[in-house]
Amino acid sequence: MSSPATAPPAPSNLPRIVAASLIGTTIEWYDFFLYGSAAALVFNKLFFPDSDPLVGTLLSFLTYAVGFAARPLGALVFGHYGDRLGRKKLLVLSLLMMGGATFAIGLLPTHASVGSAAPVLLTTLRLVQGFALGGEWGGAVLLVSEHGDARRRGFWASWPQTGAPAGQLLATGVLSLLTAVLSDDAFGSWGWRIPFLLSGVLVMVGLWIRLSVDESPVFRQALAQAEARKAARADDPGAQEEKLPLVSVLRHHWRDVLIAMGARMAENISYYVITAFILVYATTSAGVSKQTALNAVLIASAVHFAVIPAWGALSDRIGRRPVYLLGAAGVGLWMFPFFALIDTGGFGNLILAVTVGLVLHGAMYAPQAAFFSEMFATRMRYSGASIGAQFASVAAGAPAPLIATALLSDYDSSTPISLYVIAASVLTLIAVGVAKETRHRDLAAEDADASPAAVGQGAGAGAVKDGEPVTDGADTARTV
Repeated sequence: MSSPATAPPAPSNLPRIVAASLIGTTIEWYDFFLYGSAAALVFNKLFFPDSDPLVGTLLSFLTYAVGFAARPLGALVFGHYGDRLGRKKLLVLSLLMMGGATFAIGLLPTHASVGSAAPVLLTTLRLVQGFALGGEWGGAVLLVSEHGDARRRGFWASWPQTGAPAGQLLATGVLSLLTAVLSDDAFGSWGWRIPFLLSGVLVMVGLWIRLSVDESPVFRQALAQAEARKAARADDPGAQEEKLPLVSVLRHHWRDVLIAMGARMAENISYYVITAFILVYATTSAGVSKQTALNAVLIASAVHFAVIPAWGALSDRIGRRPVYLLGAAGVGLWMFPFFALIDTGGFGNLILAVTVGLVLHGAMYAPQAAFFSEMFATRMRYSGASIGAQFASVAAGAPAPLIATALLSDYDSSTPISLYVIAASVLTLIAVGVAKETRHRDLAAEDADASPAAVGQGAGAGAVKDGEPVTDGADTARTV
């Protein structure tokens, strides 16, 4: 029988918890993707007007990549305090930071008004966005994962993941509507500011919902155990202090961190090639209008949103690894047909190319939340999951539009870009292939074993000493 601290919430409460995570991730991804779409469409002219059009696009994507560079720092800071203070407090802070930075972008003066100060201000706000998003993802998926039970964790934890396509859908939809009703001159002059300013309203709604949920019961239990161990150490001068979450992650879970980083390669790179770079490729190489490209991404994002929970549910049945491996292999194999369909210039083919790509991406993205959560013990889970996910984004998602645009500029062909995504797929297949299946892991059991009788005894998988997992060397389920 589960104790009150570890019992899953009532069925009526879990959807509310999922909604709180989903609304926050949707808003934060809306902010993040809005910047990416604007970088591809207008920022090259507004903030880098003296450059060649393609060079201006590269510089615009460079500011886009800066946001990724800040994400690991956000993962470290938010992960540390999230493992110390709780998931909910840090999620509220990340939402406020992201929304505030996005709203401020909507008020920025352009290069025509303040010269070189404009791109500097833009880059600074982009850094704040990246820092906030680096802490958002881990807390949002953990809040859901730690409230639910193992049987349907993949399904429930996949819902915060739908915040990415929901945010993409919202950002692309707003931009598509504005480009449809405004002239190019009006959109470039003032229309682009509207979706950024709308973020302020969305943040207030998200904040109201997020403040209404409870802290993770698994974290509350782990915190109580940590306090008990701290009190016991106070009576024993020779006892060792509990390690910082970051130190514990790097000491006991470094293999997990590497696996998570490898798993993110194909998922992250393919997503930004399919949703961000396509706005450049379709309009410059395939002769597709800006409106047509946006509409294709809009339709495909709706399908992406719908399939993610289905992939998550499938991972509960057959495991995280098989679903993830299917997605990694699929996106690699799809790249050549993807660009071939876009090159036809047909709207139907464009929709097919992006939709199939995002459906295959969803097979990786859906189980990722539960998969990464299940790799780490509770008192280092926020740090471990965030570090593994966000450090990979620097090498994967950050340079993906830059690399793809540079390859297109140098070779005037989509073939090198396809090979780039295929190489990322191979890395992910290797990383996930050497990982162990985690779907049956009980997140609370790892810390429940840390009773005074178990501490220091190394009694099987899940035993804890000084707040850190103890392994016997043979069973690496806690570290691999």
